[in-house]
Amino acid sequence: MRPYLYLRGLRHAEHTVFAVADGQKTYRDPIHYKEQAYSSGQQVKRSIMDAIADELGQPRAPITFIKVMKGKSLGDGEPWSECDPTYADQLLGGWMRAQSRSGDTEGGRVIKRRSPLSISAMRPLHPLLSKVETEDAITFDRRDDPERNKVIVRDEKGRELSDEEIRVFLNENNQTLRRMNFVRPQKRAYGLFVYDIAIDLRRLFSVSMAEHDPELDADTIQKLRNSGWQERNGRLVAPKARREEIIPALAHGLLNWSITSNQARTYSPLHMLAVAISDRANRLGSAIHAELIEDEDSYPGIRAEPRISRPDDTELFVMPIARSIIAGIEADENALDKAESYIVEKLSAFDYEA
Repeated sequence: MRPYLYLRGLRHAEHTVFAVADGQKTYRDPIHYKEQAYSSGQQVKRSIMDAIADELGQPRAPITFIKVMKGKSLGDGEPWSECDPTYADQLLGGWMRAQSRSGDTEGGRVIKRRSPLSISAMRPLHPLLSKVETEDAITFDRRDDPERNKVIVRDEKGRELSDEEIRVFLNENNQTLRRMNFVRPQKRAYGLFVYDIAIDLRRLFSVSMAEHDPELDADTIQKLRNSGWQERNGRLVAPKARREEIIPALAHGLLNWSITSNQARTYSPLHMLAVAISDRANRLGSAIHAELIEDEDSYPGIRAEPRISRPDDTELFVMPIARSIIAGIEADENALDKAESYIVEKLSAFDYEA
């Protein structure tokens, strides 16, 4: 069995925002010169880890935030991860504890584990199959009930003005107090989006004990040995019972994640249309892709259409909702459950203790 498993998911985004920082994240496609919406790989990863934790019913590993005094203010130091693979999100998502400038990491060692999951950004299937639109400025308006919705006016020093001072100010400057605010224009994304995941099965349930590039400290190594982790070729392998507990939750999270954190606004369920799974990475591009078609009625004389096919060595699962977007495809109402079961089967078949 090949030591890698690859997955490509196709999702439909409807009038949504993937992040709140500066509005929707975008980049400019260099071929079609169009602004493209995307969700970063880090955001997709967080969403997957949240889904796995929810499915397991187990909390994510705690993070310790270090604050450093700088004069009379507090600055941010390096956040501390537990670096403990007994937490599922640490085992699957990796960790890093690095020495900060303040020297707050014991011994100055860098403890890090690269995640066995390589996760792409969620980006358009094709530049012509997604769009970013800007909504006009909207208002936060409470003028209909002025008695219940008060207005506070402060001066430049933050002092609250009295009613008499407000009245004088309004009369002298010919102004009124309106119980409304304008909200700046917002970007919204919609269209067909894909994300890709590569799973390194050799590292999925094992951590290295290498001395010169450490993933674990000595105390954690001893803790894992005491809890049944087995040493194999310089690595510690999670017990079979723990692997069997995590695998179904991992399969669920890879397919059923959604962006529900405070990084998402204007919620969209991001319906899964299709998923392709293979042990050969280059098969996935052929399984779920877009095709350009000449069309005189479209600008600039071409249009893109989504295509779903089944290359050799690839399992394809298509949900019925995909028929509302792609004509003439075969679908199965149980496709998502079957995809989960297939991932569980492939992950369970690998010999992690070899």
